[in-house]
Amino acid sequence: LAHRLLREYHGLTGLARVPFSELEGLHGLGEAKVAQLKAALELGRRLLLAEPGERLTVDRPDKIGPLLVLEMRPLEQEVLKVVLLNTKHQVIKIQDVHRGSINSSLVRVGDVFREPVRHGAAAVIVAHNHPSGDTTPSRQDIEVTEQLVAAGKLLDIDVLDHLIIGHTWASMRAQGAGFKG
Repeated sequence: LAHRLLREYHGLTGLARVPFSELEGLHGLGEAKVAQLKAALELGRRLLLAEPGERLTVDRPDKIGPLLVLEMRPLEQEVLKVVLLNTKHQVIKIQDVHRGSINSSLVRVGDVFREPVRHGAAAVIVAHNHPSGDTTPSRQDIEVTEQLVAAGKLLDIDVLDHLIIGHTWASMRAQGAGFKG
């Protein structure tokens, strides 16, 4: 059954997109089994938000990029998230900031920093998805990143990276896109 579901919905990403109501009744799945399946997917996502002593330390983008791909690749519209990090670069919280259309997301810089300021974050990683799967940064992605880095400096919150999530993930800092020096 698991193999059939994964094949039919093109892997975990596709399966995560399927609404609860659509899965119920298919392939002999009852409400309880669908709930277990959705709960298992949610547990994987929540591993990022473990207890403080078990929190994920994000000292490199490859520590969070693959996890964000699992969460964001299934999304059918652009979503911008901010990963709040403490002084040890442990994940405090992952916050949705903005939902855009199928191919664009206009975001206010103030909205990105609202939760980091509220939670006393020392650093952030910004991430947004491209529903097309292409991780090439657009001119708008670069401009927004430049604005976020500048605002972060004013607020004493380090913007460590801006990740673009598609079929895989890409670091804008590693590409030198939006980060000077």
